[in-house]
Amino acid sequence: MKLVQINLQAHFGGGEVFTAFLCRALSALGVATRLLVNPHADYWDRLDLPSDTELIKVGAGETAADHVPDGPVWLLAHGALPAELLKAAPRRLRTAIAHMPVQGRNPRAYDNHDLVFAVSGWVRDGLLAHDIPAWHEPLYGVADLSARGAPQPIRRTSRYDWDRRKGRDRLLGLIEPLIEPLRPHPLFERQRGLTLGIVSRLTPIKQFPLLFRHLAPVLAHHPEVRLEIFGSGGYASVRDLDVALKPCAGQVRFWGQQQEVASIYRQVDYLMTGLPEKEALGLNVIEAQACGTPVLAPHAPPFTETILDGETGFFYRDPRTDDGADFGRLIEELLSLPHPPDPRIAAQHLARFSFDAFVERIRPVVAWARTELGD
Repeated sequence: MKLVQINLQAHFGGGEVFTAFLCRALSALGVATRLLVNPHADYWDRLDLPSDTELIKVGAGETAADHVPDGPVWLLAHGALPAELLKAAPRRLRTAIAHMPVQGRNPRAYDNHDLVFAVSGWVRDGLLAHDIPAWHEPLYGVADLSARGAPQPIRRTSRYDWDRRKGRDRLLGLIEPLIEPLRPHPLFERQRGLTLGIVSRLTPIKQFPLLFRHLAPVLAHHPEVRLEIFGSGGYASVRDLDVALKPCAGQVRFWGQQQEVASIYRQVDYLMTGLPEKEALGLNVIEAQACGTPVLAPHAPPFTETILDGETGFFYRDPRTDDGADFGRLIEELLSLPHPPDPRIAAQHLARFSFDAFVERIRPVVAWARTELGD
């Protein structure tokens, strides 16, 4: 069976981590991958792809269709398939993995797909609500940090990830490298008090500015609570987050994007998520728990699928409904605890997000694709 995966994202995120461990799972099941990627994506060589994954950069003037072989082929896109691959063809299987919920987005991007695989039950519910053919169970993901690099000192880097599609970002992206060497780049040292951490790209789907518009005043009433932010984002995302954090600005530090995150998870008391409804799964939620770090999240899917309340983390009421009052109650409760809970004690829960469990969820998918292609 010939399999072509398509991931044309230029920026590194959870979908790219997912692509890498999916290639490894498919390889374990005897399925090699031809992986089509963005020519400007420079991170694939760091993600420990298996030897039977053929990495092809789709160059300028080319389309993904130029690299699809003749004959029976399974097309598997991360996100909706490119338009040129949606045309019906004999013995061509058109599938996609939905890494984002369709709730609040255009679900018609998945029209003309034979099947769509959801990364969580929340995403699957959205697909089914719009009559999109969806696999019968979520794929979830893997708490796999082995391919991110060896432990290294955490040093402050730029908090910006410039969006080259925007003129302002392109200009600032040219200026910043001239200024960045003049700025201090201190090593991270944990401060006294309760340490909350954000380990995530600062993208609009996380809604961090809206979240902290409600939570920052609560944190300001607890000066012993620190917020350490490991991640970068576009100019507008960082600017808006800065504004939202003003009430507790003295308790906040930005550290920029970090390549190796396992050691970061272990140096914060709790990981914080963003708001829920635009989030598909949250690989960082799974990774933090595997590292022994509990998670704080609004009580809503998809977080209710990945966190055990009181064991691997704690839920609080969506702060848009009570202006952060329940979050304030939770902070006082956490400050009274002798130490945070260790999620690793919930072994059965974490086992759902192991590589072996993921392979078993992928096994029937491979069997289905073989049957559909007559392989």
